[in-house]
Order: sequence, then C-alpha cells, then structure tokens
Amino acid sequence: MSDSNLPRGRARLAAVIQAAGDVVRIENAAQALGVSRKRAAKLLARWTEQGWLRRVGTGIYVPVQLELLDSEQVLQDPWILVPALFAPAYIGGRTAAEHWDLTEQIFRDIVVFTARPVRQKTVERQSAAFTLKYVREELIFGTKTVWRGQTRIAVSDIHRTIVDMLDGPAVGGGIQHVEDCFSQYMKRNDRDPEKLIEYADRHGNGAIFKRLGFLAERHPDGQVLVKQAKTRLTKGHAKLDPTLACDRLVTRWRLRVPSSWLKGGTHDR
Repeated sequence: MSDSNLPRGRARLAAVIQAAGDVVRIENAAQALGVSRKRAAKLLARWTEQGWLRRVGTGIYVPVQLELLDSEQVLQDPWILVPALFAPAYIGGRTAAEHWDLTEQIFRDIVVFTARPVRQKTVERQSAAFTLKYVREELIFGTKTVWRGQTRIAVSDIHRTIVDMLDGPAVGGGIQHVEDCFSQYMKRNDRDPEKLIEYADRHGNGAIFKRLGFLAERHPDGQVLVKQAKTRLTKGHAKLDPTLACDRLVTRWRLRVPSSWLKGGTHDR
C-alpha cells in the first residue's frame, strides 16, 4: 500500500519515520511535515500515547516495531541511540574492544565517551545500559564511523581504544582485561606503535605512558613502546589501576602496582 492510500495520520507518521530514519527528533517531524516545532512535538507525543513511537530522551523517539508494541524492549540495536542521546560522543572502552575483536568477553553495558556534562555515570534506555565518561570535545579524535541501519555512529579506532583503556582501566573492564586486550593488540597485523604513541601524546595524561611502558615491558614485541614511554615519563606516581590496592612501587615506571603483578610479590626497584 502506498502512502497516498494510508489514513492521513498514519501517512504523516510514515513520512516522518522515512525522513528521520532510526531515531526521530522533533526537528525531523517539523521539517518532514512542514509544521512548527510546537505542532511537531504534539504530534510525536500523540503518536507515543498511541503506541507508534517510544520516547527515549528529551525530544527523541524511536519507532515501535509492530510485533513489539507490548514490550519495553523496542530497539534491537541500542547503539543507534548514542548520537541522539549523547553527541558529541563515541563508543569506546571495553565496548569498542569487543567490537574490534580485542576480547571475547561480552559486556552488558555500552561505554560512551561524551562531551556533554555527565550527571549520572550510568543511564538506562530501552533496557540498555550506557556507561558514560566525560571527555573534552577537543579530545574526540581517533574514531571510525560505523553504520547501524541509517544511523552513523562514531567508535574509537583500535589504537584509541587501547589509549582510552590505559587512561582509565575501569572503562576497559579493569587492568587485567586491559592487559589481555593490549596483548591481543600486539599480536595483530594492524597494530601501530607509532599511532599509539601519537594518540597518547595528544591525549596528554602522563599516567598512560606509565601503564603502557609497564605492560609493553611484559610483551616480547613491546621494546619500541617501552623506549618511547620511557622518554615521556612525568613526575609523580600513578596507580596501575586506581580501583585496586597498589602497594608496590615500580620506580622505573613511577607506577604503583598490586604485589600480585610483580614476580614473587616483592618490591620491584
């Protein structure tokens, strides 16, 4: 059936969805229908009440699949919500590590780096959990575009993913998982030590080089990274993982680590 044969209300809804794609905003409806934002907002609210749309954020809606009208879980792919809810933003950390096959672990949440103010570290929408980490907009770099349906989504590339996890091991699922991902990265043909150093330099957190040097030193092919990290050591001591008890100091890296990470559990000097 063509849109011209649809009831007027349903035809207008179809026109909005066709113009907007996977995520519908008020401005999409206003533009598609040639009406004011106020009128568009009322139409979207009405269609939401009727069950055709589901509100997922302020002025943001998703079409409801007919077979899921009675379900709270509307979206099969919650990634499409990231640009609408959190832009400027990108998917990163352990989520990106999973995407780039750096790990076989599957995490329930979706890690999002966003330049919007973060008031809650975890936000749930459509039964999907988003773990948010604030990042200054000028530090949004090193991303790749991934298309999900009609939605364009930024994901940290494989090198930026490693740098972000070294900057904050928590977003990588903890330092043990970060080391596993780093080891997998070092085995890949697309590893690029120079790019890794370039991104770490641009990021500007000295703790990245302390963790990078320590982990690279434990890898047979990490000599280049060890050499580069040594020339970039900043003053002061960092923790290998701020969430762990780091009771031993590796002086050559100015890094405090758990004793279990040292051979024999002795103070490494």
